[in-house]
Amino acid sequence: MIASEETFRHLMIRAQGGDRLCYSTLLVECEKWLRRYFARKISPAAIDDLVQETLISVHRKRASYDPARAFLPWLAAIGRYRWIDSLRKIYRHEHGQLYEDMIADPQDKDVATRVSLERLLGMIPAKQAEVISLVKIEGLSIIEAAAQTGQSESLVKVNIHRGLKKMSALIESE
Repeated sequence: MIASEETFRHLMIRAQGGDRLCYSTLLVECEKWLRRYFARKISPAAIDDLVQETLISVHRKRASYDPARAFLPWLAAIGRYRWIDSLRKIYRHEHGQLYEDMIADPQDKDVATRVSLERLLGMIPAKQAEVISLVKIEGLSIIEAAAQTGQSESLVKVNIHRGLKKMSALIESE
């Protein structure tokens, strides 16, 4: 049997009044409801932990429940916050793992710099990236870069300026 909004509300009101049997029944019904709620939001392997964390939060916050209001939106809000917290933990773990795999030697900052620079160069127009690489990274002169790319000297200067400006904006937006 699926408990109704009124049943949840009634059990919570009685639980706030000190009825242990109602509180125990409330937690059992909340667990069932939360399992259905999280079923489409998170992998089945993580549901047990998330349900338990949410029930702990319900226990801690039970005094804040207002009996004049609906119970299920209150429960869903607590569940949503716990779900978001679990996603943050997963993201931090995976992001940290990815970062550790990406950089072979923590002392070698050149590798990380090169990866970041290549990523930025890939985000601007190819002609701008090419002249920035030639002039700013490889050390060619404007005249040499113009001869190599077939662009005029003034166009090389304009492309460098616009490319660096775009890269700077990309860095600031991250």
